[in-house]
Amino acid sequence: MNFRIKYFILISAFSYFLPGKLNAQTNINPDEVSRIVKTLSADNMRGRKALTPDIDKAATFISAEFKKAGLQTWPGLKSFEQSFPVYEINSFSSSVVLDGTTLTEPAVLIKTGAKKVEWNQKSNSVKILTRIEASDNLIEKFQETLTSKESGLVLIDTAHAELFKRYKNYLSRNNLQLNLDSTTLVFALTSVKNPQSVQVSAQNAVTKKTLKNIVGYLPGTTRKNEYVIFSAHYDHIGILNPVNGDSIANGADDDATGTTAVITLANYFKKQKKNARSLIFVAFTAEEIGGYGAQYFSKQLDPQQVTAMFNIEMIGKESQFGKNAGFITGYDKSNFGQIIQKNLVGSSYSFQPDPYLKENLFYRSDNATLARLGVPAHTLSTDKIDTDKLYHSVDDEFASLDIANMTNIIKAIAQAARSIIAGQDTPTRIKPEDVK
Repeated sequence: MNFRIKYFILISAFSYFLPGKLNAQTNINPDEVSRIVKTLSADNMRGRKALTPDIDKAATFISAEFKKAGLQTWPGLKSFEQSFPVYEINSFSSSVVLDGTTLTEPAVLIKTGAKKVEWNQKSNSVKILTRIEASDNLIEKFQETLTSKESGLVLIDTAHAELFKRYKNYLSRNNLQLNLDSTTLVFALTSVKNPQSVQVSAQNAVTKKTLKNIVGYLPGTTRKNEYVIFSAHYDHIGILNPVNGDSIANGADDDATGTTAVITLANYFKKQKKNARSLIFVAFTAEEIGGYGAQYFSKQLDPQQVTAMFNIEMIGKESQFGKNAGFITGYDKSNFGQIIQKNLVGSSYSFQPDPYLKENLFYRSDNATLARLGVPAHTLSTDKIDTDKLYHSVDDEFASLDIANMTNIIKAIAQAARSIIAGQDTPTRIKPEDVK
């Protein structure tokens, strides 16, 4: 072998490991990306709504792709399906009376896992958990209260009437519990500040149902007990009222694109066989109705062992930063974003800080559940959420996607993650108090 050949091989091998380089033999290609996302967003998936039979076809497809990629099942599971129970609570009777005045139905929301609630309390036993004043942030206060382990009354100023109505409709549609909890929270829209008597009556039907995440595992070579997660949600919103004869909300961008990225990256990293840290590839269920898949998953592992989470959400179109570019939510909460940017120096790819802070995107996807546990968990996206007319509509279809750009975004994620999965970089932990 002559010197020139030796030099070429040496330089080629060295270049392969540079953060900005991607193996020329990569299996991240437009044809494969197109095949997967087109299958997941096809009409026969009927919008992949959680808690309907329609989502099972998608679960079966993703499981088959994980098997084909050569992933292992998560320790303790017999298949790629991580099934878990949820409890659906439907109210068929409720009444709230404050100081002898019965509140109207729009002014009341009762959150409980109990089949029957009967309160008849006088002033010395009325437990007021909090008062949400006109000047308070209703959503923020609501979220704080929903985590309460203590039953009680939440008084909401009538200035929040319109927003309370919208939020109540959302919570009423998604009345699920991971664990059947009899804690009872009574939200009352009222001008009463200090009720002297409270009567509450409620009758609920409780139905046990099953959800399932799809989880694949690739053990690390030298740091097996340190995990890097690549995730997306595979559910969408199902069937809507027809628009021009079309009623299927296909969810091509939201989030068949992210799920496609997870599958494609599983194939890619399995073939590389160079991950020092263990990799978990997970397609979450029920993100659209409250993030129940991520909530359950987060309880099945020690968050201290999770080094980072790459949550991928809506990467099917060109971002406001142009081609081959996306953004990172929660950029300021850890140095995860800085590591990604460093790994992409010298490449044609980039990820910028989230430009849509008013949209609270960091809290609107499955990364937030693990971020609250301290994990450097961030979402990568390209969506122009402030102007996206296809979001949650029947027009979010395969034909609207930019497959070439989407393929490059997946390649960018593969490069961006390189030093983290190799054990060379460890993102700083997120402070749970910084995640509301």
